[in-house]
Amino acid sequence: MTALAPSSPHAPLAIGPHTVQPPVVLAPMAGITNAPFRTLCREFSGGKGLFVSEMITTRALVERNEKTMQLIHFDATETPRSIQLYGVDPVTVGKAVRMIVDEDLADHIDLNFGCPVPKVTRKGGGSVLPYKRPLLRAILHEAVGNAGDLPVTMKMRKGIDDDHITFLDAGRIAVEEGVTAIALHGRTAAQHYGGTADWDAIARLKEHVPEIPVLGNGDIWCAEDALRMMRETGCDGVVVGRGCLGRPWLFGDLVAAFEGGGEPAAPTLREVAEVMVRHATLLGEWIGDESRGVVDFRKHVAWYLKGFSVGSEMRKRLAVTSSLDELGAQLSELDLDQSWPVGADGPRGRTSGNNRVVLPDGWLKDPYDCAGVGEDAELDTSGG
Repeated sequence: MTALAPSSPHAPLAIGPHTVQPPVVLAPMAGITNAPFRTLCREFSGGKGLFVSEMITTRALVERNEKTMQLIHFDATETPRSIQLYGVDPVTVGKAVRMIVDEDLADHIDLNFGCPVPKVTRKGGGSVLPYKRPLLRAILHEAVGNAGDLPVTMKMRKGIDDDHITFLDAGRIAVEEGVTAIALHGRTAAQHYGGTADWDAIARLKEHVPEIPVLGNGDIWCAEDALRMMRETGCDGVVVGRGCLGRPWLFGDLVAAFEGGGEPAAPTLREVAEVMVRHATLLGEWIGDESRGVVDFRKHVAWYLKGFSVGSEMRKRLAVTSSLDELGAQLSELDLDQSWPVGADGPRGRTSGNNRVVLPDGWLKDPYDCAGVGEDAELDTSGG
């Protein structure tokens, strides 16, 4: 096996009192990074790294929405418990953070300012919110002020588009308001997930806010990408999102790479199939219904099978399975001795880019005018 040794030893990542070694974080992804998926990633990493929940809307949390209360469930083995919040109203964000502290719901709070989804940005939320500097400051102030001893971090993008870049101002505001660490996705809202992530922006942010850790996000498809990002940008850690879709074992690869061990052998289709069944099983146990768990798993099928020789008819059948027995039986019909496909480590998930960012009327006229951002911007969606 080939050794993937870092060019120099990496210091552990400090998120408040929590030490993250190696400095690898699972990015929050809506409908993906629920408790079952986090369990799989942690198992492959040996419990090393930081695994953040999918996004929780602050208004829904304060109102104790039933679905939201399920999403904040952490397995007893998860430590630290990391929860990502999304909000646009400083008072509501503060209440949500206070609720987490008072009810001991998590050990770390991350704030989402990276969502590029139109139904969020048209209300002034997500990745366009940092353009309104006073609103960003007010939200961070309320979050940190209500967090007590819990560390508060934030995830953001470069800006709205190339003409409206916000990440340096946002980084300085974060430091001034007591944020513990910042993760930067090296794309603008207009890019969505297209093109190439701007790692130079991550390096610039690290130079701009040397007081706190900066984590890089974007285009980490394999372990070597993570090491290269840290070498090239000087960032303190990496955040992995789409690269682990259908590949929770990527976190095992990352641990081996950062620790200078041998590169784990790529899985065969037989091993991938076993993970698929386990993933579906965990979802059923979490939801409390096997069939609903298998149905929820369907969206993962194409990611797990990316690059393998699986006919279109079988892919269609797998995409409509409704029981574990059915899933297992169909997988057993495949040529399970197939090796890991060449190129399957590359980009996966959404790749659309160069989108027009949908904004509230007059949003760009004044970065200091925060009128017009209402609670209806808090929708049950995520991204970043």
